Amino acid sequence: MLLVYTHKISPRLKYVFKHICTRVLGIKVGFTTKIEEFIAHDSLKMSYTKQHLGNEFFIKSHQILFEQGLSDVEINVLKWGHTKCFFFNGEKSAMPFDVFAASFYMLSRYEEYLPQVKDDYGRFLATESLGFKYGFLNQPVVDIWAYKFRDALQKQFPDFIFPKRSYSIQPVIDIPSPYAFKLKGVMRTLGGLAMDFFRLRLKQLYSRFIVLFGLKHDPYDTFKYIINRQKHTNSKFLVFFFIGSYSTFDKGININKRGFVSLIKHVGDYCNLGLKASYFSVNNVELLKQEKRQMEEVINTSLKASRYSFSKFNLPESYRNMVQLEIKEDYTMGYVDHIGFRAGSCTPFLFYDLDYEVQTPLKICPFHLMDFALLKTVSLLDKKKVINTIINEIKEVDGTFVPVFHNYTFSSDSRWKGFKELFNMILDSTDEGQ
Repeated sequence: MLLVYTHKISPRLKYVFKHICTRVLGIKVGFTTKIEEFIAHDSLKMSYTKQHLGNEFFIKSHQILFEQGLSDVEINVLKWGHTKCFFFNGEKSAMPFDVFAASFYMLSRYEEYLPQVKDDYGRFLATESLGFKYGFLNQPVVDIWAYKFRDALQKQFPDFIFPKRSYSIQPVIDIPSPYAFKLKGVMRTLGGLAMDFFRLRLKQLYSRFIVLFGLKHDPYDTFKYIINRQKHTNSKFLVFFFIGSYSTFDKGININKRGFVSLIKHVGDYCNLGLKASYFSVNNVELLKQEKRQMEEVINTSLKASRYSFSKFNLPESYRNMVQLEIKEDYTMGYVDHIGFRAGSCTPFLFYDLDYEVQTPLKICPFHLMDFALLKTVSLLDKKKVINTIINEIKEVDGTFVPVFHNYTFSSDSRWKGFKELFNMILDSTDEGQ
C-alpha cells in the first residue's frame, strides 16, 4: 500500500489519488496527517503537502485539491517530454508538475463548469477545451502522468513490483433508429414518401418502396453483420438502443412495436445492452426514469449503462440524474466531431460532483472516437492512420479504447464506404479479433 502524508485529507485528494493509484496503477492507497504513522510505514510512501519533511518522496501540492467550489485557477501548460502538463512545481518536488491536481482538473471536467461558448445543441465544444487549445487532446494525459508518477516512485522504491494491466477495447454501437423505413407507422411513412417525392429524392423514394414491399433489406438493418462480428471477437459489444418518444431531435421507433422489442431481445442474446437516453431527458429526470423503466421491461433486468442522445449532457445535472436513478455507467463523455480524450483519460473514472464536493458511484466511460469524426478524413488510408495513432497512444498506457459506431455506419451507403474495415481493424487491435 502507498501511504500518503498530507496536511489535510480532503474529498478531492482522496478521489484523485484513488483513481491514479488504484484504477490506473493497481495499488492500494492510504492517507495520514500523522508524521509518526508516516515514518513507521515500511512500504511505498510519499508526502503531498507544501513542504517536504526530509528526504522522502515528495510532491509539492497545488491548492486546488484543498479548495471547495470553483475558483479562478491559473493554468500554464508546459511541455513535459513527449507530452504536456500544468501546475508546475519547481525543482524541490520529485516531479516537475503536480500530476494529481492536474488530473483532478481534467477528470472533474472543471473547465466545463466555467463560462463557455457552446454549439447549436448546447454541447461543450472540443475547440473550447484546454486539450485542444494546447495540443494535447490526442493524448490520454491523465494516464501518461500516472505512468510518469509510477516510474518516479519506482526509482525511489526499486524493489516494489507494480501490477500490470493490458490494452482492451469496448466497442459501442449506437442505435438512434434501427431502420430507415420499416416500423415507422402509417403517418410517418406517408410523410416520408411525400417528402421524398416533393424534394425529388427519387433514389430514396425507390428504396423506400422496395423495402416496404419486402423486396430489399432496410439499409439501416445491419444487425446480422453486428451479431456475426460479435460471435467472432472476445470483446463484448455494448449496444445502445433509443426507445424514447419521437421528437424534433430523436426519430426512433415506438417501443410498443413488437418487431422492435424482438430485435432488442435478439441483439441482447449476443451483446450487452444500454439505453440511449433522449435529447430532452438530459435535464428531465422523470423522462429519464420513464425511459429507463421501459428499457428494463424489455431486457428483464436492471439497466447498467446509458448514454445521452447527440452526446449532449449538462454538468452536473445530467450525471446527477443518472446517480439518482442508480444507472451505473455513462458513455456520453467524448466529442462527436473530434477524435481524442475529452477528460484526458482512457481509464473509466467516477463522476466527482464539484457542487456537492463528493465522489459518486457513477462510472464515466469516456469514448475516444465517433464514426462521424472520421468523415473529416478523406481517404480510407488516412482514416486507418488516424485510428492506428489513437490505438498506439492507448496501448502505451495499457488503457481501454472506446470507439462509437452506429448501425447505419455498416450500411452500403457510399458515405460509410470502408467503415466495416475500420471497425474490424479496431476489433483486431487486441490480437483477439479474427
